[in-house]
This record gives sequence, C-alpha cells and structure tokens, in this order.
Amino acid sequence: MTIFKDYSEKFSNIKMTRTDGILELMFHSAGQSLEWDLEVHSQLPNAFLDIARDQKTEVVIMTGCGQDFSGPRPSPGYKPGKASALEWDNIYREGKALLMNLLDIEVPVIAAVNGPALRHCEIPLLSDIVIASETAVFQDSAHFSNDMIPGDGMHIVMPMLLGPNRGRYFLLTGQTLSATEAKQLGLIAEILPPQKLMNRAYDLAEILLRQSRLTRRYSRIALTQSIRKQMHDLLGYGLALEGLGILAPKD
Repeated sequence: MTIFKDYSEKFSNIKMTRTDGILELMFHSAGQSLEWDLEVHSQLPNAFLDIARDQKTEVVIMTGCGQDFSGPRPSPGYKPGKASALEWDNIYREGKALLMNLLDIEVPVIAAVNGPALRHCEIPLLSDIVIASETAVFQDSAHFSNDMIPGDGMHIVMPMLLGPNRGRYFLLTGQTLSATEAKQLGLIAEILPPQKLMNRAYDLAEILLRQSRLTRRYSRIALTQSIRKQMHDLLGYGLALEGLGILAPKD
C-alpha cells in the first residue's frame, strides 16, 4: 500500500492536500495555471498510480490553479517525439499509462474545471462528476488543427461523450466549447461562478462520503469498466498512429 506522505510532495506540477479522505489535486506550473509539457506528461501517470494504490483516499477532486485548467494552445509546428522512434516510444508508454492509471483509481473522481481546458481536456472529462466554472472552455488545441493525429485518448473520449459525429467534428475542426455548450452536450453536469466552484466540489464529495466505502469503490469500478475496455482496445493503437504521423516525412 502506498502512503500519502511518501508521494504527496513528489510531483512539482501537482499540489496535493487530503482532508478526511478527500484528496484534492491542483495542477499548476510554478504556482500558476498549468502549462502542458513533457514533464507534466511524465508526472501525471505516476501520480495517478500512487493515488490508485493509496487505500486511505476516499474521493478525489481535481482542479487547476489560477485562471486556466490546462493550456496553453501550442505553437505551430509543436511536434513532441519527432526526433526519433525511441523518443516517441517514451511518449507512447506514458500516454497509455496516463489514462489507464487515472481509470485505475478505484474511488469516485470529481473534476472542478476552473477555467479553459485547452490541453488534454479528456482528463477532467473522464471524471465521474464534472463541474465547471462559467469561464471554462474545452478544446483539443494540440492535435488535428496542429497537424497531429488525436490518438492519445481524445479519439476515444470525445466521440464517446459527444456521440460519433459530434465527437469527430470537435476533433477535426478544433472546436471550442463554452461551459454552456458543454453542459448542453452532456460533457459537464453543473456550471458555477468561479468563487463557488470548489465549495460545490467539496459538497459533492461529502455527499459521496455518505455511502459505504465499498459502495463508493465498486460503483466507480462498475461505471468505468466499459471505458477501460475501450482504452485497453484502442488507446495504444491511436498513440501508434499519432507517432507514425509525427515521424513520417512530410509531403
């Protein structure tokens, strides 16, 4: 079993606090809004693995720091792993572990999306309960619109949540969804003023804590099993195609 004090300060991009079994994860870059990079990409899979192994956590809340949940939009020509197949292999392995380890957390997960989620918005959207600030927007800014294949889970999550046609439209056009649009489409459950977001997340966590421990844990497992199956079947395949697209000579 993993012990909280052994990992809670290990990850420079995640501030962790746990009170009465509620673990809050605040993603950040040097105390400001999270700026996605390869360091974040390597930290999150290991953090989720440690959390999944810690039997003292009963509910997880994930949120961002500052005005944004995750960003920024990448610069043109952003191509991680383009140097070699070996470099991409590391991203491939981390990319699989990132979402599989998140889904291996066997307690309910609440996402409190505090602002724009422009990079890897599938991470909060895979939570069991997703609430968002009025300022939140959702976009896959790093893939197709930036000449990259959306194969690192976006190709599974967005068609699953939006429906096949709307999901493909979202990915192929770089569509940005406002909080209102996201709620109308079923991506999020509630929209709140920014100052009320975290209080509501903790209220929801307290509601979940009213049930027995095994009810909470087994409900999480039951409700994510079909997602895990899709990830098992399609995540590595999508990442392989994404890598081929990055490494292939340009026309």
